[in-house]
Amino acid sequence: MRSGPLSSIRVRLLAWFVLLLTLASAVSVFVVRQVLLNRTAERIDRELVQETRELRVLAEGIDPTTGEPFGGQVRRIFATFLERNIPSRNEALVTFVDGEPYLRSRRVVPYRLDRDATLVARWADLTRPDRGVVETPAGAVEYLAVPLNAGRDTRGVFVVAFFRDLEQAETDAAIAGAAGTGIFVLIVGSFLAWRLAEMILTPVEKVSRTARSISESDLSRRIDVEGKDEISALAATFNAMLDRLESAFTAQKKFIDDASHELRTPITVIRGHLETLESDPEDRAKTVALLLDELDRMGRLVDDLVLLARSERPDLLDLEVVEIERLTTELHAKASGLGARAWILAETGKGTVVADRQRVTQAVMQLAQNAYQHTNEGDRIELGSAVSNGQARLWVRDTGPGIAPEDQERIFRRFSRGRSSRRLGGAGLGLSIVQAIALAHHGRVELDSKPGSGATFELVIPVDQPEQ
Repeated sequence: MRSGPLSSIRVRLLAWFVLLLTLASAVSVFVVRQVLLNRTAERIDRELVQETRELRVLAEGIDPTTGEPFGGQVRRIFATFLERNIPSRNEALVTFVDGEPYLRSRRVVPYRLDRDATLVARWADLTRPDRGVVETPAGAVEYLAVPLNAGRDTRGVFVVAFFRDLEQAETDAAIAGAAGTGIFVLIVGSFLAWRLAEMILTPVEKVSRTARSISESDLSRRIDVEGKDEISALAATFNAMLDRLESAFTAQKKFIDDASHELRTPITVIRGHLETLESDPEDRAKTVALLLDELDRMGRLVDDLVLLARSERPDLLDLEVVEIERLTTELHAKASGLGARAWILAETGKGTVVADRQRVTQAVMQLAQNAYQHTNEGDRIELGSAVSNGQARLWVRDTGPGIAPEDQERIFRRFSRGRSSRRLGGAGLGLSIVQAIALAHHGRVELDSKPGSGATFELVIPVDQPEQ
């Protein structure tokens, strides 16, 4: 057994080496984090000022629809601005007219600011600009509220808000990358230092055998520490490293579980409130049933996104017997709530089909949403269904601009849009999801469209599914 100066040199060598790499990694992560957070704060400031500046320019300009000055029409100014501006990710635009919420941006955000009574009371009657930060269930929100006075009786307030915590959370990937690099360098450096000590000291075969027996999926094993010599010190250092790695993996697992829980929480809260409503009036009972059904669909969509982020999901469908006529009527009722269009229930098929009710609803509602987005107020959109020749057909027909022949195949690909489609902020996944649902039912999606003549999307599935 070696002792004295040799042991002292090894301890100092490893201690200084690990300390240096740990300090360098910590400083690197800290610098990267501060740079990213500063850039995020600067971008939020720039976006807040830019949105309000664009609103003022629009208010002082010409109505693009009439070609005349807005003339103090606050509602028209807000509507035109929201139609022509797509908010950034994690950005929300909210407007108030005469002390009441008016219009908001269409982009989905984790919390509806215009439904928060405290925020409405704070913003609705502003007489001068207000800049600040408020706490919401979705985290801190940084905002800039600007009053818009036009005319004697009409007062408006325009609010630009950023979910600051969500913006900052997006820097986690870069920070994690820097931290991972630091850990990698720390591990490699420690290994080199260990090899250097091995050249000086007697081989540490026992430590090597134990280290090789530890797999990346099992970090619970530890090296037995016996004595106070250089081998024992190396074993203790290695055990400490395993403790840190195990802690890191445990924290990562907890983060995934917490993220999944936070995604489900808003839906759970809404469901709890709906289920406590009194249901004596018949119309209220129907409304509650319809909303609960829609919440079930939303909940499954959230679950699918969480699971698909980890791996491909084999059990996509939950098959049941579905009445086509009832399903079509419910789809028409839900689609009518998308916006001001002439929603027509063309016809309803008679019979039943073995299908996943929620998935079929998701597909048809996606087609209805597409039709709504590519038509204007008052345009006609038809929904219908039919059952014949062992197939069930559900279609959505609109009077929009139609789809060019060269785009009709491409729009079903992921992250693809038609060349003439409007910029609506979607990810280009809607039709690929519809097609995936159709294929899962051993069916297909048919498209009939010509430029200038609208489009008809038809979901075709067999009335009975083959045995798996």
